[in-house]
Amino acid sequence: MPKRCRYDSENPPSFTLGMNILLGFAATFTVANLYYPQPILNVIAEEFGVSYERASNVAALSQAGYAVGLAFVCPIADMVPRRPFILFLIFMTASVWLGLCLTNSFSVFIGLSFICGVGTVTPQLMLPLVGDLAPAHRRASALSIVVSALALGLMIARLLSGIVAEYTSWRNIYWFAFAAQWATLGILFFTLPDYPAKNKGLKYFKLLWSMVVLVVKEPLLTQACFTGFMLSGAFTSFWTTLTFLLASPPYEYSSLEIGLFAFIGIAVIILAPVWSRLITDRFVPLFSVILGLSIDFAGIIIGTFTGNFTVAGPIVQSIMMDTGANFAHTANRSNVYNLDSKARNRVNTAYMVFAFAGQLTGTAPSSLRLFEALEKRAG
Repeated sequence: MPKRCRYDSENPPSFTLGMNILLGFAATFTVANLYYPQPILNVIAEEFGVSYERASNVAALSQAGYAVGLAFVCPIADMVPRRPFILFLIFMTASVWLGLCLTNSFSVFIGLSFICGVGTVTPQLMLPLVGDLAPAHRRASALSIVVSALALGLMIARLLSGIVAEYTSWRNIYWFAFAAQWATLGILFFTLPDYPAKNKGLKYFKLLWSMVVLVVKEPLLTQACFTGFMLSGAFTSFWTTLTFLLASPPYEYSSLEIGLFAFIGIAVIILAPVWSRLITDRFVPLFSVILGLSIDFAGIIIGTFTGNFTVAGPIVQSIMMDTGANFAHTANRSNVYNLDSKARNRVNTAYMVFAFAGQLTGTAPSSLRLFEALEKRAG
């Protein structure tokens, strides 16, 4: 470990804007692992000679692996020092990712996608770390920088996937992800400060059980988990089916054109930290949660009634759903991190397990409904 990264109890590392941006950078290029396949599922289906429905399992199993990692890996961060834990997870995922770059078996490909999903939980270790280190009056805005970085990772993944698959082999985006993960690991090794474990001696199964107790006994966390589930289900349902919708009549867009939809998220990435600083940090977080849900719901209505005959429908829906989800998720986290300072990883895990259960719920059934609709249209 570099000397300047070692923990000194007499002079603990301060939480600076640079540290905030560093954690955001790492979150961007790790969470992107989950979203590289989404704009190119149709290309993956053709490459492996499988149906669109089977190809959608790449996205579904990545999300399922992420949910498993959230439930059983993230809580460990309340027991151990976070620096070596974060570095180990990135190392493991980057190593397994090589198989995705090389395999010609679809079964192996989706299996490795699941394993990589399990390891791609490092952003969810960084968010509680920000919750620990940021001053209370800046917590929402500091969290929003990392949450916006997650959205940036999603945007970059979709955009690069579309461009790369259009002009080169789709495998090249997986090689890019492989290189990005190793680069992130190297940067964090030389810059991420060490922090002591918060609950030394706590047993793993007791740790998991305490997370269940928190969900049951803390109404604020229960409410946040429910809204997170619903938001994430709607969000992933939209983005998973959007690829197939835009690749099919009447649009028949290329992978590049589908990938360009990622630019829609730029406005949200810029706006969210400003909103959190001016509104969420100053007023009750419930206001931002309700507003986010309302914006999200309005976007669904607009997209549902216009998406079959004009591309303006999906564009407006994507803007509104990105905005609503960002506002609500940031406010929920800022709220629940106040419950127990020694259990922030478990609180975050509980919240994100429900959120990604929502994503998994939204991915598979929505894809099936779209396939049925496309088959009827073709018939």
